[in-house]
Amino acid sequence: MERHPFEYKDTIVTFLCERQHLDTGIRSLMHSRNVLETYIQNHPVFHDTHVPYPLSAEDPEPVRTMIRETAKVGVGPMASVAGAFAETALRAMANAGADRAVVDNGGDIAFLIREPLRVGIYTGGSSIQNLALDVQPRQGVFGICTSSGTVGPSFSYGLADAAMVVSENVTLADAAATALGNRVREDGDLSACFDFMEALPEIEGALVVFRDKISLWGELPPLIRSEVNWDLITKGKKIE
Repeated sequence: MERHPFEYKDTIVTFLCERQHLDTGIRSLMHSRNVLETYIQNHPVFHDTHVPYPLSAEDPEPVRTMIRETAKVGVGPMASVAGAFAETALRAMANAGADRAVVDNGGDIAFLIREPLRVGIYTGGSSIQNLALDVQPRQGVFGICTSSGTVGPSFSYGLADAAMVVSENVTLADAAATALGNRVREDGDLSACFDFMEALPEIEGALVVFRDKISLWGELPPLIRSEVNWDLITKGKKIE
């Protein structure tokens, strides 16, 4: 697979795929973005709310999926936007014939792979550094999504350096990562922050990095030591 960085407005994505499937992924991503922008123009609360949003039969995709999956974890619909776009683009590529591809939308990543991949965990200023997941191939699409209260532009009520969730439902993984990160504000939160996941069998595993501590839940790919290369992180310009 080849690495293809792509930016559309403030959406910053890396595609790992064969070149013949790239245009399909890009078209899907742009379509999702345009549909969402039109929807927000008519429903501005959808963009701003941090609580579940009511679902209407007239809502388009991916809006419907975002509303449905974020409601499961009690967060606003925009908490799942990156995962939803990544999942929609990857499934479009698969429907067009791709049998392997990765769509990384700013750390919310959808996978369809046939060989192992190493997924680095960027933990900002935490003393826990240079960890990665040793991700093995499996049937079908799955996602690894990450939220942070100390890294990147996304809003979080918490202070986790990294809150990561694994699920075959990529949109839910993104929403759950946000909900998980929201729950971490001090050391004591690490003992209870995963409790809400017990009712969500779609979530396979999760981890939180907070300052000098790491906490794991469920079934995760093996954690390994690996240098996390800043230049390979899907992101905007680095702020010194």
